[in-house]
Amino acid sequence: MKKKSLLPRIILILTLIFIYLPLLVLLVNSFNASRVSSVWGGFSFKWYTKLFNDKNLLRSIKNTVIVTASSVFISTIMGTLAGVTLGRYKSRLQKAHMTIVSLPLIMPDILIGISLLLFFLSLKIRLSLFTIILGHITFSISYVTSTVQARFEDFDFSVIEAAQDLGAGTMQILWSIYLPLLAPGILSGAMLAMTLSLDDFIITFFTAGPGASTLPIQIYSMIRHGSPPVINALSTLFLVFTFLIVLIYQRVTRRLN
Repeated sequence: MKKKSLLPRIILILTLIFIYLPLLVLLVNSFNASRVSSVWGGFSFKWYTKLFNDKNLLRSIKNTVIVTASSVFISTIMGTLAGVTLGRYKSRLQKAHMTIVSLPLIMPDILIGISLLLFFLSLKIRLSLFTIILGHITFSISYVTSTVQARFEDFDFSVIEAAQDLGAGTMQILWSIYLPLLAPGILSGAMLAMTLSLDDFIITFFTAGPGASTLPIQIYSMIRHGSPPVINALSTLFLVFTFLIVLIYQRVTRRLN
């Protein structure tokens, strides 16, 4: 019995080591003064200093923030409206609608990227941050729509009917009933959209124009010309940022639930 009880623990420990050891190595090397990861050159902040003095890298961070904020804001609004429509109003074409919504979730990114590139070229739309934002919206809407629509699976519509019987208006029902009940789904969809937008490389690669480089594109370019330790510092900052976002998300969802 002891051997059986130890096996799951060993597997869990090995899994955690496999997942978090590379992150730990990355974190340590971001403070390593040496350019060689296997050689410790002393504790230093010089890679962080170089990071904040790299104009191209700072420009790509700025572009990434603009693209992510814009795509998440637009896709959250449009995805919420689509999710409410699909969840509240059933129709004979419900399955067809859900299939259309789910297509960007199951299609390969490279196929979406090439399709968007050909679409923009056919309309003679110049590739820029605008086209990147449109590309990110195409897949972000699907995630928001799916999470919002899922909230209607156990939605009690009798509450809406009771509010209408008591004289509540459309806006009052929206702000007092719909939004509080759908808020966890909206927030989850927005978080997924933000995470995927920050991380996206393939669709961005096909829809980005000259000077419209985002962070994943910039990192890829830096790796192609070698792997400078600045990437370790940048990745560490991203790791801290992600941890803070997850922490905030957990606290907000606890309050909403």
